[in-house]
Amino acid sequence: MIRTLPALFALLFATPLLAAPAGQQTLFNFVRPADVVKVATQDASLPQYNAEQTPEGEVLRRITFNPAAEPSLVLSPQSGVWDWSQSSAMSLRIQSAMDWALTLYVKVQSSDGKTLVSRIDLPAGPAQTLLVPLLANSPLSLGMKAGPPMPITVDGQRVMLAGSAGEIDRSQVVSVTLSMIKPAAPQSILLERFGVQDSEPVLKAAYSELVDAYGQSNRARWTEKVSSDEQLKAAAAKEQQQLKGWLAERDKSALDKFGGSTKGPAFEASGFFRTEKRDGRWYLVTPLGHPFYSLGVNTVSPDNSQTYVAGREWMFGALPKAGEPFDKYYGSGDNRGGNGADAGRGFNVGRWYNFYGANLQRTYGQACDPAAEAQPCTAPGFDQARWTGHTLDRLQAWGFNTIGNWSTPHLGDARRVPYTLPLSIIGDYTSISTGIDWWGGMPDPFDPRFAMATERAVAIATRDHRDDPWLIGFFADNELAWAGPGDDAKSRYALAYGTLRMTTDVPAKRAFLKQLRDKYRNEDGLSKAWGIQLAGWELMEDPGFEPPVPNAEHPEIEADFQYFQKTFADAYFKTISDALKWHAPNQLLLGGRYAVSTPEAVASCAQYCDVLSFNMYTLKPQDGYDFAALRALDKPVLISEFNFGSADRGPFWGGVTQLAREEARAPAYATFLKQAMAEPSIVGVHWFQYLDQPVTGRLLDGENGHFGLVGITDVPFQGFVDSVRKSNLAAIQQLAQEAEKAKAATGSQTQ
Repeated sequence: MIRTLPALFALLFATPLLAAPAGQQTLFNFVRPADVVKVATQDASLPQYNAEQTPEGEVLRRITFNPAAEPSLVLSPQSGVWDWSQSSAMSLRIQSAMDWALTLYVKVQSSDGKTLVSRIDLPAGPAQTLLVPLLANSPLSLGMKAGPPMPITVDGQRVMLAGSAGEIDRSQVVSVTLSMIKPAAPQSILLERFGVQDSEPVLKAAYSELVDAYGQSNRARWTEKVSSDEQLKAAAAKEQQQLKGWLAERDKSALDKFGGSTKGPAFEASGFFRTEKRDGRWYLVTPLGHPFYSLGVNTVSPDNSQTYVAGREWMFGALPKAGEPFDKYYGSGDNRGGNGADAGRGFNVGRWYNFYGANLQRTYGQACDPAAEAQPCTAPGFDQARWTGHTLDRLQAWGFNTIGNWSTPHLGDARRVPYTLPLSIIGDYTSISTGIDWWGGMPDPFDPRFAMATERAVAIATRDHRDDPWLIGFFADNELAWAGPGDDAKSRYALAYGTLRMTTDVPAKRAFLKQLRDKYRNEDGLSKAWGIQLAGWELMEDPGFEPPVPNAEHPEIEADFQYFQKTFADAYFKTISDALKWHAPNQLLLGGRYAVSTPEAVASCAQYCDVLSFNMYTLKPQDGYDFAALRALDKPVLISEFNFGSADRGPFWGGVTQLAREEARAPAYATFLKQAMAEPSIVGVHWFQYLDQPVTGRLLDGENGHFGLVGITDVPFQGFVDSVRKSNLAAIQQLAQEAEKAKAATGSQTQ
């Protein structure tokens, strides 16, 4: 019920407001305003009569953000500045006045113009005290992509700890701004106390003992959560019976040993996987000559779920001590690579623990005897052979037919399920920054050392696989930074810009300068074409040279950028293609697993690779790329990564395509696969990934996502797996039906 401000005066003095948390300094109260803080609004309203009592008995004041580009509320001192140098967080008592969550942005600014920004996902429900750390702080600084769910209860009060990015002079704070970005309709929040306080107790409360002995989150409950070793063993025994039934059904299906459909028209059997286009649809073809739709799972491995514990042992409730069971699952590492994936991350070096390995041993026992002298357990002791067989049973029972990238070699070696492999080209060749550099800069394919590194990588990767019919093919590296992080022209042509910023000892820059000199001959020709005044050609050789932005008045700028980027991509893919044809001429080159790309890079990939591959984190493939443009290239397409996650099964991040809850993942998977099947150029989709990531972040970059088929305890998410299986089997059945129709049509034509 809304009460006007005059009607609330008696209530305000008869009913005390909730006490401020210990250590909080209140600067301003929206309900009992004093002339100590300036309050300004832009495209927002703060009516005097709208103080309200909530169902919980609190009295707060309504602020409404109106539809506009960025409606805002600005708080500033009446005079001078705020000195917050002795405080660690800004605090604000806040509540969503809507029946849904709201996204707010809080910007704190100091007199030197520096800013600290926080994004606040404000839930519906009762009020909470929002804390915005005044020093840059995020879950990543604590070692993980996403933090525990907020708000939490501290000393009986709901508290929401935000992340913050940027930097301010805490002794010279001049304003705090609350804003929304382009609300489609008026959105309201309720406010009361504004001030500063110490955030350390809340930080400790939020992150202490996040993880239990099984590696699960202590902050939630869910159906598959494990509380005892006996529960683990019982779940495994129950699943084993289910798998037997599903595998028996699979054995009756019309599939060749590689998983290809035997119902469709016969293709030429080459003895290796290959591609072929027939009647407008692209196919992968098994070594036995049958159509194959690649349904894969990435990162199927027992040893990539470690998480760093060094320096943050307080986040773990039950780490084993030396000499205790499962103490063999410790190790050490160093993931301070200096790439974009490392920026702002803490706790990325030192001792780690592998909860998944320990859980496998709890469930399936050891392959060696810890007490034996002849064969002691010198390494973590889960039964690798048993895990491999059980995992392959799962994949086949669930309707998958491909072991995707980053998976353990043991699975492919079993010769039960076709597999893919990466070509990771590592060397001392020059790299070029495009501004994103998530996994590092772009390799310079004009550098002779790149060709040498490629030759070495391909020789090693193909040594034991060149004649293996179970190998579908090799991916050319992964998610290279072909473009920049934005949507503007400088991001689109970031490779050209990044190259021209280099020194002339970089082979790519020499190649670009040669291209321009061959075309324009001298600085006068280039100046006219680009609309600049280049006094001398040698100025382009300077490492700080910044070319103009492409524009309609000077179309040659864009044409030159495009030509260089195509030449660059041609050199890259041709080098890899030539090496693979030499070392493994019968194996497919499956493209570059694009996360970001340019039309030039994709066209070059189509020219030199057998398949185009994209990592697409979208609701359907058609949202990830223009398939009309891909069809013009006339190449098969593999979706080498996709997933859907949520934040209600332990790990706190739901991925790029996060959904509201676990139950939404299965319909999203079904829709994505259905849309992929509807696109005749797509020959398969690969789910990322087999396992949930650790609650406290994986070693590589701190990702802690719930998008696995299986949890950290090795227990499948049964509802999701059941649905995925049905979708996979339906896709295989659809492919068989389409093949049968094509076969019948071909037969009638020959008659």
